[in-house]
Amino acid sequence: MTTMATPQTWSPEVFTDAVGDAVWAPSIHNCQPWRFRHTGDGVDVLLDEHRVLAACDRYGRMARMSCGAAAYNLRLALAMAGLPAQYRFGAGRTLLHLWPDRPRRPAPLESRLYQQIHHRHTNRGPFADTAVDTAASHRLSEAARREGGWLDFVTDDAPLDVVAGLVRAADAQLRADPAYTAELRAWSIAADDRVEGVGPAAAGAAPHPGELLTRRDFGGPVLEMTRDPARRPAVAVLGVLGDGFDDAVRAGMALQRVLLTAADLGLTTALYSQPTEVPALRERLRRTVDRLHDPQLVLRFGYAPRTCYTNRRPIADVIEP
Repeated sequence: MTTMATPQTWSPEVFTDAVGDAVWAPSIHNCQPWRFRHTGDGVDVLLDEHRVLAACDRYGRMARMSCGAAAYNLRLALAMAGLPAQYRFGAGRTLLHLWPDRPRRPAPLESRLYQQIHHRHTNRGPFADTAVDTAASHRLSEAARREGGWLDFVTDDAPLDVVAGLVRAADAQLRADPAYTAELRAWSIAADDRVEGVGPAAAGAAPHPGELLTRRDFGGPVLEMTRDPARRPAVAVLGVLGDGFDDAVRAGMALQRVLLTAADLGLTTALYSQPTEVPALRERLRRTVDRLHDPQLVLRFGYAPRTCYTNRRPIADVIEP
């Protein structure tokens, strides 16, 4: 039997196709702060510093998370091409460098998660009153752990009330900043055919006081709602074992594996970064889940109709020479 030699790099065609999958990661306000470069020995994932949101992401943590999520998609796509990637963290704008591992067939789980890349979407609408079972919660937590993260579900009423209160307080504090509201409006796109930002079809309704967790207001219509329909919401807090520059990238990879796992389970996910954008409230959130390191994101899982996707920029716009 002939053994295959480890390739020196991926072909330009494989690289371009993989980038086409990578960009379907989530990003705050759908700002898409990533770029990709085909190098002599692999692929670099870079931060597009011009797309870091100055008001709500002053230090670029969430932009690095988004790049980490895109990197996880990239890794899955390369594995599906039979050339899985190893990676190491970079420096400066270069967040990760990937290089080919030994060729192999994709694992069944990789294939299943890869199939969800173009189906996963952020839910900005209400969830159905259908509980997420414990087995699904365990699989989601295991998905985070596999990428060096943790996902703690908030199951008791008292801490859930605290987390919900922190999301509301953070959202109110952020909206009191004119720079934040101007930035949010700039990314609330009036037309659905734009390749960035959040258009009307994906925006969901305007936030309502009866919601459990306050969503960002992307200018959606005001709808009548008096309570959250889900009586047993599945709310979790995501983090990693650290809070440094590279840890945000690692958190993004853990996040994307969780999101794809949720989609594979038939679940939709809503993301709430507001309490992690306000330092004092992020610390209170850390104490609520009793973790050593600061949390990166609050997530909610459940069942909901599939809604409109946000668009993505052309592949040529995110490839760096």
